[in-house]
Amino acid sequence: MRIDIGKLSEEELIDLNNRIVERLRFLNQMRRHSQMLKFKIGERVTFQPEGHPPLSGMVTRYNKKTVTVITDNGQHWNVSPGLLRKAKPSDRTETGNLKVVPIRKE
Repeated sequence: MRIDIGKLSEEELIDLNNRIVERLRFLNQMRRHSQMLKFKIGERVTFQPEGHPPLSGMVTRYNKKTVTVITDNGQHWNVSPGLLRKAKPSDRTETGNLKVVPIRKE
């Protein structure tokens, strides 16, 4: 569908702009939601914040735009799901001081 914007009034252009912005927000929200669903609550993940070494932890909560991860040393991070990677079994640090204990379903 082609729209000749040269023939639209100012009011029609504003309406079109609002519709475009709303549609882009919706598509972005759906993409984030889809990325979030790749990770389950309780799942171990890794991520690398800028200026920090890679961190490992557990997904504890879904937020509107991020997921909350509690790292192995007890820090809470709100991380964009696009920056998360599923942790490999060897990524887990064996410190013995973990504050979050994974619970297995039988």
